[in-house]
Amino acid sequence: MDREPNTRLADLFGLAGWSKGELARLVNRQAAAMGHPQLATDTSRVRRWIDMGESPRDPVPKVLASLFTERLGRVVTIEDLGFARTGRSGKRQAMDGLPWAPERTAAVLTEFTGMDLMLNRRGLVGAGAALAAGSALTGAMHEWLHTDPAPAPRPENPFASDSFDEFDQIGLDRYEAAPVGSQEIDALERSVEVFRAWDAARGGGLQRKAVVGQLNEVGGMLAYRHPDHLQRRLWGVAANLAVLAGWMSHDVGLEPTAQKYFIIAAHAAREGGDRPRAGEALSRAARQMVHLGRPDDALDLMKLAKSGSGEETLPRTRAMLHTIEAWAQASKGHGQAMRRTLGEAEELFISDKGDVPPPCWMQMFDEADLHGMQALAFRTLADHDPAAARIAQHHAKQALRLRENGRQRSQIFDYISMASACFIGDDPEQADRYARLALVSIGENSSHRTWDRLREMFRLTGQYANYAKIQDLREEIQDVLPKAKPKAKGVRLSPGLGSGLGDTFSV
Repeated sequence: MDREPNTRLADLFGLAGWSKGELARLVNRQAAAMGHPQLATDTSRVRRWIDMGESPRDPVPKVLASLFTERLGRVVTIEDLGFARTGRSGKRQAMDGLPWAPERTAAVLTEFTGMDLMLNRRGLVGAGAALAAGSALTGAMHEWLHTDPAPAPRPENPFASDSFDEFDQIGLDRYEAAPVGSQEIDALERSVEVFRAWDAARGGGLQRKAVVGQLNEVGGMLAYRHPDHLQRRLWGVAANLAVLAGWMSHDVGLEPTAQKYFIIAAHAAREGGDRPRAGEALSRAARQMVHLGRPDDALDLMKLAKSGSGEETLPRTRAMLHTIEAWAQASKGHGQAMRRTLGEAEELFISDKGDVPPPCWMQMFDEADLHGMQALAFRTLADHDPAAARIAQHHAKQALRLRENGRQRSQIFDYISMASACFIGDDPEQADRYARLALVSIGENSSHRTWDRLREMFRLTGQYANYAKIQDLREEIQDVLPKAKPKAKGVRLSPGLGSGLGDTFSV
């Protein structure tokens, strides 16, 4: 029976630029370094992998994943290469692996973070892969998210699992895990809060590696079978760290890496029985899509995030989810739908009496953030309907008035949102004032999204370039901004890029 070509491997092989003979020699050399000197791959075998869809035996898929990761400068997993995994039961998993089996989540988490750390150590850039479409993700994960996870056995010793052998074979760091108790988990939960506060203040670029490393360690801890109450808390830590790693990756433009972390976070949250957190993780992927000018994908993801969050989702969390949906609607120019959705968000926010403490990952969504999201939605809509700019200004002022200290990135976004709305509203004097306030601190922030948003505002200054004050402002913006990187064909940044959003949800 003829096999189909492995198009995934063929695409990556083309990007790598090797010949088939070169790849065969690299596999043999890498395998020998990993303790498999008997491996003898040749050109014809590589051709069969690519052209005939033949799957090589272990350890070749793991060796290939390591080689392609280093060559392309981004994480490449066995699934990315088009090879199905064989678990301990011998049952083959789907190529894309979504959703993952419960016993696979910790292994996927540890493998991906290990690859990510390897790229960091070698100074490589983790970009260049394609984002999965929102419809593809929702189609794969809908039924899974709407059902409760079944208990899955976990090995007493992580080193008894085949999935952990591969980390040694591909030369990645492995955390020497041991059972942990409540005090250790307390410390892990506190570390999440520290990372979250740093991200909100300074952006995702400076602490991303530390967050990924912490998540890698938690993956090792999850390989043990702890008492249920501890295991649930560990899954919660994993979900929070994965969301934060994804948000930091998104903040510095590592978009495919960010999406993978959001999916990992959704899996971890569901394993811990926290469906609202799983839905919120998917909402991050939706925000990312709006940022990249893909509002239809965002709406697909938001539909799943809202329906899959479960009835226990607090009103304030539901309000937050509504604001993201409204932003996507505004990006499409659907003003009536956006206004209706924001009205529902306001009602939900007000209805939350605070009698149930919000989860830690929702504590940054306060009244300032609600106004920031409303400003973002109306400012985005103003590109389609300039009359919305005045309402955007109102909400941006409220957000700035209420904004707490320590949220510097949010403040920068608010200033840029306000300035942009003023330019659209034909008020260059006010626009200049708020733009300069943004410039005061933007250089101290590592968020690439603040630069993206500043570029969008710079575009709006063009019609006032004859004003002496605005001409000076344009020169100052050009001095501050790093040189813009070319975007991939067919991808654009949303006009309302991140105003309040990127920082409103600084988790």
